[in-house]
Formats: sequence, structure tokens, C-alpha cells
Amino acid sequence: MQKIPLWQPTNSQIENANMTKFRIFINNKYEIDLKNYDELYDWSINYIVNFWQSLWEFFDIIYSKKYNSVLSIKDKNKSPELMTNYEWFKGAKLNFAENLLRFSDDETAIIYYSENKIIRLTYKELYEEVAHTQAALIKSGVKKGDRVAGFITNRPEAIIAMLATTSIGAIWTSTSPDFGSQGVLDRFLQVEPKILFAVDGYTYNGKNYNSITTIKKISESIKSLEKIVIVNQINSEFEPNSKYVNYDDFIDKNVFDIEFEQVDFDHPVYIMYSSGTTGVPKCIVHGAGGTLLQHLKELVLHTNLTDLDTICYFTTCGWMMWNWLVSSLATGATVFLYDGSPSNPNLEILWKIIQDEKITIFGTSPKFLSSCEKQGIIPKNKFDLTSLKTILSTGSPLSRDNFNWVYENVKKDLQLSSISGGTDIISCFMLGNPTLPVYSEEIQCRGLAMKVLAYDEDGNSLIEEKGELVCTLPFPSMPIYFWNDTDSSKYHSAYFDYYPNIWRHGDYIRITKNGGVVVYGRSDATLNPGGVRIGTAEIYRTIESIEEILDSLVIGFPKNNDISVMLFVVLKDGLKISSELKDKIKERIKKSLTPRHIPEKIFQINDIPQTLNGKKVEIAVLKTLLGEEVKNKASLLNPDSLKQFKNFNFDN
Repeated sequence: MQKIPLWQPTNSQIENANMTKFRIFINNKYEIDLKNYDELYDWSINYIVNFWQSLWEFFDIIYSKKYNSVLSIKDKNKSPELMTNYEWFKGAKLNFAENLLRFSDDETAIIYYSENKIIRLTYKELYEEVAHTQAALIKSGVKKGDRVAGFITNRPEAIIAMLATTSIGAIWTSTSPDFGSQGVLDRFLQVEPKILFAVDGYTYNGKNYNSITTIKKISESIKSLEKIVIVNQINSEFEPNSKYVNYDDFIDKNVFDIEFEQVDFDHPVYIMYSSGTTGVPKCIVHGAGGTLLQHLKELVLHTNLTDLDTICYFTTCGWMMWNWLVSSLATGATVFLYDGSPSNPNLEILWKIIQDEKITIFGTSPKFLSSCEKQGIIPKNKFDLTSLKTILSTGSPLSRDNFNWVYENVKKDLQLSSISGGTDIISCFMLGNPTLPVYSEEIQCRGLAMKVLAYDEDGNSLIEEKGELVCTLPFPSMPIYFWNDTDSSKYHSAYFDYYPNIWRHGDYIRITKNGGVVVYGRSDATLNPGGVRIGTAEIYRTIESIEEILDSLVIGFPKNNDISVMLFVVLKDGLKISSELKDKIKERIKKSLTPRHIPEKIFQINDIPQTLNGKKVEIAVLKTLLGEEVKNKASLLNPDSLKQFKNFNFDN
């Protein structure tokens, strides 16, 4: 039975789409006749060198030195089949921040809403603020290759500090301030930042949270920190000294020009972090050129972003969607930042902002859409959403109910684009497309030049069957390396151990006959409640220091179109789980990690299933809870321990 689209672009929308303009650009450049997206996609994966070279030209990348080759082999002594043995745009010299700051006019660059404040910056003002901050960083001794960190909310100073950092050729890394001290240290200790930009606190749901104590713990533990720049958000009291300085006192307001340090295409620009499933989070390093090209491809072509748009994504600085959103500056669009609770004073606040600020592209999560549905909110009846043309959603798969609710209660003439990728690639494998129809529960298409397939366990490609998400061609936003991974063993084991020389991402997907993709969630042990990546190991390290707990296991259980964190604990002999112990566990997790790590429910069990070499097997437990067969029980040290999860009663 053929599926009926929920939305289809008009002929005019297709003709005027950036995707169509790019297809015509390719047809003219190579004297070919690609007629639609399917043909453009096939061309992009069959001619990846031509594709990425064409993107460079189409987006008019700012550079000081042209590349010698688009794609070349790094090490001729290694197999050319290795996806990691390629170098993109060798010889090119550019600067990431220079490309994002190509505009310096009086158009609005940033609109910022917190729960109690609004800030607006033009592109000219943004440029000047970056110049002030760059001068201060240089004066503080920051140079190319140094790390600058942000423990900061989603506010203009985060963008300004990142652009100032990368303009020097230094490397930016950030977390949000709802991370506890241990969660921050697990990340920043590894990369040894020289400067830390930190908010004194934050406001969420009408309540202020002071961050000064956490900042002091960070300062005491990270010996590489030479200066901590405090961004005053809640007027906390702190004593400025030689190490602590107020943001306004730090920046140099006498400097208005920016000197953009020219770096290689694959020079590090961002350090992101894995979820910490098997230990402390891995430090994933992304290159300047690959990040820039990939983001422009996704924002301009797949999201149809132009300089006339206002784009918002509800995110924090600890999620890759922040990095993705900020790249919108390179298009001249207005970037809208929201810092606070999406339900304060109620769940209508973001819909009202869309109306008031005429937001055209709104990024959210299935959880938010489901929450609006449950509360009976009908945005179209209360707000003027004329400006809104696209809703983006990521973090977990959109359900049929999510699709139906949007088209019935928000707007019928609207492109609902589910997108999916990850921190690992700082971008997406599958995205929306302004020239294609929207089908319920499907992501519209695979991204250009991303040869995404669904594989079975033997490496066979599947259509209309659930399989592992793999990518079989190199792409420029692959990590350039992992920090402190000198032999690349961590990098290799993260993506290439399962299928030799093929990227395995850790998601289950189904590629449809429509060319769309259905995502079923993680195939590894990463948790993703509300779209926030959480590693099980982070929780284990925190709670297993509690005296009463001998061992623990945490899983992400699919529930209400999202993931619920469920915790199982083994206690000392004779002890029984109590409400007091549950509260103690939750409080420890909240203080050390983030509120999103707090499990929905905590259960006492007898034994934790483990592999022969002592690794906990979250996937096997989840399969058992879902009533699925666990095939490889021979690899378990204690296979009988899975029996306690059969027909498990979550209401206990």
C-alpha cells in the first residue's frame, strides 16, 4: 500500500529551493541533466570529489590558500580502503570564524531570550564583540592549538567566545552549567583548557541556580586553567582576583578589528565528547573545514536556510545542535537563542516566541511535541504562525502521533523535518529536504554524499528491513582524531570494529522504498532522554561510590516517544531498597552529573549480567525487557541473570 504524504512542496517551493539551485549549478558545471533529488544524491555518492569541490565553490568558502587536491591518501603504506586514511582539501588555508563572520552589517545576527532578559545583536555588533574578546584572549597568551572552554548557557557570550577562540586557531569546547563538577571534570581535565568562560549561575523554571561552587571545584582540579572569565547571569557574589575576572573587565573594548589566523582544512576547531558509556567520555576532535562544509550543506541545502530566515534550536552548549545552529551565521540568517525552561511559565512560551519574533525554522524534540499534545495545546488557535515554514526535530525518532499532532494543531503548510546524526560527526546522516514530500514516521532523505546503508549482521545491505546504520564512504566531518589517542585505537574501535573499514554508527534504521529513513534508536548503550546523550558509565561512576550499592545497571527504556532512564541496583547483603536510598541516589546523580541523568525509576535486583571480561550488558537487558531474544548468551559470564528481567513489572 502506497503511503500518502502529510506534506508536499508546491512547484514554486521546489523551483525556489536552495537544493534546486544547487542541482542546476551541478548540471551547468558538469553539463549533465540531474532531474530530481534521487539523481542528485546518486551523483553525489558516485562522484564525491566533484561533489565536495562543488560545495566549496557554491558556498564561496573564504580562504587564503587554495587546496592542492580535494581528496588524497594520507599514508600510502596503509590500505586505500581505510576510511580514516584520507585527507580532505590538502593545502587549503582558511579560518572557521572568518567564514561565520563574513557579514558585518546592521542586520540582526542574534536574538537571545532568557527567562528574564532579551538581548539583540547586529552582525556589526557581533563582529566588534568578537574583536574585543579575541584581543583579550591574545593578551592572555592564547595561541593556535590552545584549548578554551565554556561552562556556559546558550547565550551570546558563548558564541562570541567560540568565534574569538577559533579566530586565533585555538580550539573551543563547552558544556552546559547544569552539569555537576564531576561531569565537567571528566571532560575538561582531558583536554587541559587554558581559559574558561563560565556563567555565575543560570535560571531554569523561574529558579536561580548558583554555579560558583562548581566553578571553584573546576578551577582547583584543572591545573592548566590560567584564567576564569565569569559571565554574570544571576548576579552571584564572587571575588575577582588574578585568576577570576568579570567578562566585562576581561574584554578589550578598544580593539575593533579581527586578525583571522589561517589554518589547515583539518585543523581542530571543536572538541566534543562521547557519552562515556565505557569510561570517561572520549574527546572527539572535529576539523574546521569539514565542520564548515558539512554544516553549510545541511543548513543551506537540506534546511533551505537563507539570510531572510530566523532559525531557533532548543539546545544547550553541551549538545552538538548548538554548534550546528551557530554555523547559521555564515548564511546571514538571524540565530535565535533560548536559555531557560520550555515550559516556563507554560508550554506555550516557545509558540508565542515563534509568533513574536517571526521565527521561520524551529528546532525541537519529540518529547516537547508530545508534551504539548498531552496538555491539549493547539498553537494554531492561539498564535499567528504565518512565519513558520519548517520544524526540525532530533534526539529520538518522531512517532506517528507527533507527525499527526503537528499537521493537525500547528500548521498544515509546514515541512516537518526529522533529522538524525550525532556528536561523532557533528552533523547528520539523514535530514529534511525542501523538494521532497513528508511521510509519517520517516526522515525525508539521506544527506548528500553520505552513503548511508542499513546492514544486517553479515554486512548485507537491506531495503525495507531494520539494520545497522553504516556509512561506506568517507566524508569531511568525520572526526580528525580523538584527543590523547596516539595510536588511533579508540577511534578505530568506536566506529570500525564491527564492519571492517565501514563506519558503524550505533543506530538501528530502515531505508524505505520512498528513499526515506526510519530510525529505531540506539543499538549501543548510549542513553538519549530528551535528545541529550547520556553515558551509562557516567552514572555508574557516580552512584557506585554510595556505600549501600554493590553494583548497578542502567538502561534507556522506550516510553511515550522518548527514552526513560531505568536504574537497577544490587545492594549489600540484607539491605532492601528504600525511598530514602532512592532519594540519596537521585540527589547524588543530580549534584555530580545533570538533572537529566536522574532515573525515572530505581529497582533492586540480585545480579548484573556481564560479559566474560566483566562488561555490563545493557543491550542484552533491554532486549530481555522488550521481550526480544538475546542470541549471544555464550558471551555472558552469568546468562541466568537475564531471567530476572523477563516479564519485568515496572510498577513494582
